[in-house]
Amino acid sequence: MERFGVKSAPSRNRSKTALYVTPQDRVTEFGNELHEDGGKLFCTSCNVVLNHVRKSAINDHLKSKTHTKRKAEFEEQNVRKKQRTLTASLQCNSTAQTEKSSVIQDFVKMCLEANIPLEKADHPSVRAFLSRHVKNGSSIPKSEQLRKAYLPDGYDNENQLLNTEDR
Repeated sequence: MERFGVKSAPSRNRSKTALYVTPQDRVTEFGNELHEDGGKLFCTSCNVVLNHVRKSAINDHLKSKTHTKRKAEFEEQNVRKKQRTLTASLQCNSTAQTEKSSVIQDFVKMCLEANIPLEKADHPSVRAFLSRHVKNGSSIPKSEQLRKAYLPDGYDNENQLLNTEDR
């Protein structure tokens, strides 16, 4: 066929998906209806993941009855909640987590400086005192975990301080 200048009909198997469209492109296109997190496109009011490659799928969702119903409910609420991916949630470090780590490190440092064995932290009366009177005191782990996880950190910090003082 090519020899006679006749071209074959275009292939019907070709997909009609946008190959180089990112979720962020769709967010800029549709405004505050959608948001992107971790390479996924979310409907803000419905908290569902949408296919960012096909624009028709997004348009169909935005015109659906469930979306309009959820959008009305979403606008009535004062608190705006956006769904996030699990990896993004795990990466964020809350103030409670940093405060907990600080309390544990201070407790280990206090025990070391006062020559108190870490096994004393396992005693029931010490545990009761810590949970009642110390903020985040109930989050202090048992002595075995204190030795494995937090004692090397304190040792390294003290070693660095001693090395800087010697110079």
